[in-house]
Amino acid sequence: MDQNSIELHGDEEIIEVIDLNDTEPGPDDLADDLEDVDFEDGGAEDNEGWETEDEMEAEEVEQDDSELTFSKHTGSVFCVSLDPATNSLAVTGGEDDKAYVWRLSDGEVLFECTGHKDSVTCVCFSHDSTLVACGDMSGLIKVWKVDSKEEVWSFEVSDLEWLEWHPCAPVLLAGTDDGNMWMWKVPGGECKTFPSPACHANGRVLPDGKRAVVGYEDGSVRVWDLKQGNALHVIKGRDGHQGAVTCLASNKDGSLVVTGSVDGSAKLINTATGKMVCVFSVDGLKGMPSASQEESNSVESVGFCNILPLVGVAYLDGTLAIYDLATQGLRHRCQHEAGIVHMQWEESSSLVSTCGLDGALRQWDARSGNLVSEYRGHAAEVLAFALNRDASMAVTASGDNQAKVFCLQRPDR
Repeated sequence: MDQNSIELHGDEEIIEVIDLNDTEPGPDDLADDLEDVDFEDGGAEDNEGWETEDEMEAEEVEQDDSELTFSKHTGSVFCVSLDPATNSLAVTGGEDDKAYVWRLSDGEVLFECTGHKDSVTCVCFSHDSTLVACGDMSGLIKVWKVDSKEEVWSFEVSDLEWLEWHPCAPVLLAGTDDGNMWMWKVPGGECKTFPSPACHANGRVLPDGKRAVVGYEDGSVRVWDLKQGNALHVIKGRDGHQGAVTCLASNKDGSLVVTGSVDGSAKLINTATGKMVCVFSVDGLKGMPSASQEESNSVESVGFCNILPLVGVAYLDGTLAIYDLATQGLRHRCQHEAGIVHMQWEESSSLVSTCGLDGALRQWDARSGNLVSEYRGHAAEVLAFALNRDASMAVTASGDNQAKVFCLQRPDR
């Protein structure tokens, strides 16, 4: 038993009170604790003053490591994005058909992005943080000018699947449930469409700003030329997935893309040639589907490490697999308590962060496969998160109707 644990011996039972907080309490924590103390009843001789097991479990659930909680939403918060220019603003969208642009320092709302008629599932700032785009499930997309807080453009498509700004221009791209990709100049509204298979899709603009990669429900992947409007490469059949593409990411220069699927595999694709380089499979099954799609271990999120030749693949069963690009082999398996929803590498380190169905945000060191830190505070699953530029802060979006700001602490910071 450590120095933070105390055993109390009664006539028939031993009650152990354990300090659930690993850090030394600060003055504010002590003040909060004293507010709950009833000084008048201190002389009771029975165990009424001691916590029951249920009460201790409730305290553990109520652990909150966050610095700030944003509570304006009245439904699940589905998405979050940080402004890239200053990293001082967040935009969140939720089940309540609302999106808010708010300040990270104090949670103050700068403005509400009004007028949506369905759950807001996509939010993002433009590359220079001057514009913010919000899209709802029904396909209504609105763009607001941040400094004037005015709506400057809107458009309506079919059911929205994804939404993303061009990396260096006021150009917005979106994908719809019919498989089409749209591209607009904002606020002018000039439009280009990219017809595709009539099925759900997931897309990403490549870093060169000239191409986009889209993965489809039929398992195919297309590399698009944004200027010409044609597909440069179509990856399908044996080289494609055997189920819907759920996620994709590119490396820093856009030469490689990794795609994940409900078939349980992740595939590495060369964007210049359109050739599949290899298949990553945590089961060693080379991406072959299970007897039924429901039985397969779906890939939920993927990403490249910027400083080491590593790829992260997050699975629905709670496994974060770290693969070596050089050997194409499994390097580490980082196990979670529940399914992973999203993973993201830090910009300039080997740390990768994950969030999931157990409501926790975790950081892992891909070099060792070890858990570095864990942050709690949400009462439901974490559905999305965003890291600021130096990875000192994370903003989470959760099914408990809240967004939270966490300060990420490491020994080397």
